[in-house]
Amino acid sequence: MSEPARYEGGCHCGAVRFAVTVTDHTALRCSCSICRMKGFVHVIVPRDRFELLAGEAALTTYTFNTHTARHTFCKLCGVQAFYVPRSHPDGVSCNLNCLDADAATRFEVVPFDGANWEANIDTIR
Repeated sequence: MSEPARYEGGCHCGAVRFAVTVTDHTALRCSCSICRMKGFVHVIVPRDRFELLAGEAALTTYTFNTHTARHTFCKLCGVQAFYVPRSHPDGVSCNLNCLDADAATRFEVVPFDGANWEANIDTIR
């Protein structure tokens, strides 16, 4: 664990803005079909460490399979800056690629075998 750090981020058009406070600067590169296609890199935090700053009206939601994950994205530009992941339904996963400035350089990105989700989920809980 490292010292808490607060980062802000958002979608491409700027309609959606958020802040996240992290204590662990590890991000996950998941190999499941949707994360692989979108290039989503996960920074997972408890819900109380996430704050939506702007853009609630610009968000829309997509679900599939178990419908546990709530894939929110900006309906103006299509970018998914954060969502509620199946692995942590009481948390939020922020897209490392959507954090402002050079925040991504402060994180270690590690692989997660999400293509075999059920067999590997216990490695990140």
